[in-house]
Amino acid sequence: MNPAIIRNILRYAAGALVAKGLIAPQTGLAIASDPVLVESLSLALGAVLGLIAEGFYALAKRAGWRT
Repeated sequence: MNPAIIRNILRYAAGALVAKGLIAPQTGLAIASDPVLVESLSLALGAVLGLIAEGFYALAKRAGWRT
């Protein structure tokens, strides 16, 4: 997954949490700009999307759909 997309998602999520008062503004800034968190989420989202794609492929094979 593209790290720029992950950073934007984290920025919007942190902004929403700060706006709701659930986290401090400094914590939101740390979440949105942490490169280790961005890399970890990129890896995790890539793995999840790969597993979802493989799951749909297995479902299509089992159901006899065109693959």
